[in-house]
Amino acid sequence: MTVVVPEPMAETIHAAIAAGEYASASEVVRDAMRLWNERRAFRGEELRLLRDAWDKGKASGIAGPLDMKAVIAEARSEADASR
Repeated sequence: MTVVVPEPMAETIHAAIAAGEYASASEVVRDAMRLWNERRAFRGEELRLLRDAWDKGKASGIAGPLDMKAVIAEARSEADASR
């Protein structure tokens, strides 16, 4: 397999090899692919959690009026209790 990258990326790869961070360009690419796969998996999990929260919110029914003074008072009370 041959991979072509823009010159600035190639320079970064060569600099990392010269600095001893990696032994070869292949090692750099393997590390980059590992990180890319981890990021993709993490995003998939984030999306699943967001969808679950959305579904839970929808299933909870229609929200009624919100009393902001009561919300603030409850938050302050919880903050005071945790101190």
